[in-house]
Amino acid sequence: MAAMPTPAQFEFLRSIDTPTVCNLLEVVAPERRGFGYTVRHLHCPFPDLPPMVGFAKTATMRAQDRVPLGEAGYMAKRLDYLDYIAAAPQPSIVVIHDIDEIVGFGAFWGEVQTNVHQALGCLGTITNGSIRDIPQVAPGFQMLAGSIAPSHAFVHVADYGVNVNIHGMAVRSGDLIHADRHGAVIVPVETIEGMKAASEKLAATEARIIAAAKSGKGVEAIKAAMKG
Repeated sequence: MAAMPTPAQFEFLRSIDTPTVCNLLEVVAPERRGFGYTVRHLHCPFPDLPPMVGFAKTATMRAQDRVPLGEAGYMAKRLDYLDYIAAAPQPSIVVIHDIDEIVGFGAFWGEVQTNVHQALGCLGTITNGSIRDIPQVAPGFQMLAGSIAPSHAFVHVADYGVNVNIHGMAVRSGDLIHADRHGAVIVPVETIEGMKAASEKLAATEARIIAAAKSGKGVEAIKAAMKG
């Protein structure tokens, strides 16, 4: 199993938003400035929920066509998928890639699936596909989705534990993810201590520039603040 964050590291990540995580990663791992995060809009029906920090449980799904397996075979696959979701590491975020030709044709996520997954240690989901049943979603379950749709059509899990890509963010099973209303980013565990160390300096730098901008002293004050 990959390295696990400490409780203090989890607490730190939960205390900051996703743009701040991206900023800090640019400081401690500048090579990640151009990858590892979502690059297109995702609908977030619960923008006031706190950031979710959890380990990726990856899957692919389809909804346009009937389930290709016989009923017994598909039920076995569904049950195996639930074992995968319930297994360590926890807490989890299900990252599910809709691979249909018409992405979002049917919604995997709604009242039933959010309650089932929450019971198995899942904080929420990130998907390029669609979601539904928003008023009935399990309380506290966050969703970042490509679209909103009314039907689940023929929705089914095609595969799980596989590499996926959601709006530019390439994800492997077990990756640590930080996500909120802005989108999502993968956080290498080995960068967290450096991020903690850099956070106060970054906050002070931003505060100094903002104060100069609000001071009414013009461009020279802002340039001086940017130079530090």
